[in-house]
Amino acid sequence: MSAEETVRINRFLAERGVCSRREADEMIVAERVTIDGALATVADRVDPARQVVRVDGKELPDAPPKVYYLLYKPKGTITSRDDPRGRKSVLDLVEHLQVRVEPVGRLDFDTEGALLLTNDGEVAHRLTHPSSKTPKRYLAKVYRTPDEVDLEKIRKGKVFLEDGAALPALVRVVEQTDNGNAWVEITVTEGRNRLVRRIFEALGHPVAKLRRETFATLSIRGMERGDVRPSPRRRCAGSAISPRDGSPRTRASCAARLALLWPSPRRSATASTAPARIAVDVPPGPSLHVVCCRGVEQPGSSSGS
Repeated sequence: MSAEETVRINRFLAERGVCSRREADEMIVAERVTIDGALATVADRVDPARQVVRVDGKELPDAPPKVYYLLYKPKGTITSRDDPRGRKSVLDLVEHLQVRVEPVGRLDFDTEGALLLTNDGEVAHRLTHPSSKTPKRYLAKVYRTPDEVDLEKIRKGKVFLEDGAALPALVRVVEQTDNGNAWVEITVTEGRNRLVRRIFEALGHPVAKLRRETFATLSIRGMERGDVRPSPRRRCAGSAISPRDGSPRTRASCAARLALLWPSPRRSATASTAPARIAVDVPPGPSLHVVCCRGVEQPGSSSGS
């Protein structure tokens, strides 16, 4: 049995919708998981086509279909499933979904905006891996309006943080307020913790409000806080994103599913001195405006932060 025909046991359990990979490891250590009748270990790999995996003596359900949802995360929620402090999770907003989903990436407690939810671990990994440079566009209200010197530091990757310089980012001042503060649009391609807040803090412009407007090509435009809607490309995905009963998937099939969610951007030449615009140019495709499925009611709308 080659490694290409097998999959890590924790990943297999997660793909079947039983639990997350971390929770799967805990179940394995607790001796609740068997492979062909023998106790599993966290290092085991399984061939889904030939071997039988059981949890607490019961066979696993069939692999659920791959689903993709966009959530307008409200401020005051966390993006993990459990919190020792008892704070509300974004997953509380999607309890009505029939399939277990997990957030792709993170948004901190005080940040609102676009958050992709899926049960497709491969696509989630590709979108969050540093090499993917997935664009994420934010709107930030900052203290005092940044001047052109500060904006150029952001554009040229010359903002130095405790864990290294931030990569070059697109940025522009959208609007100045009456009291000298400003709304600033910034598009980053990194996923470091609290990156946008730390960039502006390092330049002397602490962030008062922060909203993620887009993740890859998915936008919260037209949504309200707490809304969740299917990915607009899910119907076009067809068999390309359908699971194969838990069998290992090739890189090509993962790339096909990824392309349906995030088409390859077309580069557009922009002078470094010109005001920064949107990060990617989306090829023609299905409209992003689809009917929302309301989750837990939250006050306010997308224009209110």
